[in-house]
Amino acid sequence: MTLQDQIQYWVESAEEDFSTSQSLFLHKYFMWSLFVGHLSLEKILKALYVKKNGTTPPYIHDLIKLAKKNSITLTAEQEQLLFEINEFQIETRYPEYKNQLYKKCTEEFTVTYLSHIKELYICFKSQI
Repeated sequence: MTLQDQIQYWVESAEEDFSTSQSLFLHKYFMWSLFVGHLSLEKILKALYVKKNGTTPPYIHDLIKLAKKNSITLTAEQEQLLFEINEFQIETRYPEYKNQLYKKCTEEFTVTYLSHIKELYICFKSQI
């Protein structure tokens, strides 16, 4: 697989996840919408990693680490948002946290974070 193929794979997968996140929201699966939103950011950062480094991205899910491995200079606000968005993938994977996250994921909470995810997604994608 060429580097361009790898980049295309990650971008297409990120776009599909971003769209899926929106669909899950419309069907009121708020917690899962945020989980897949995190996944879309992870994948777009991995596409950027392949472009910048010419190699397979690291097998990590941490958005802050991925951004730093891409030499992205984050504002304090962006770093805080990525820290908070990271929680969606951790809390969704583990039963002891899942119920807590489910309770937090009201429609209003989810709208707020999906808006942040969209802003970050557009920002990262523009660098590819």
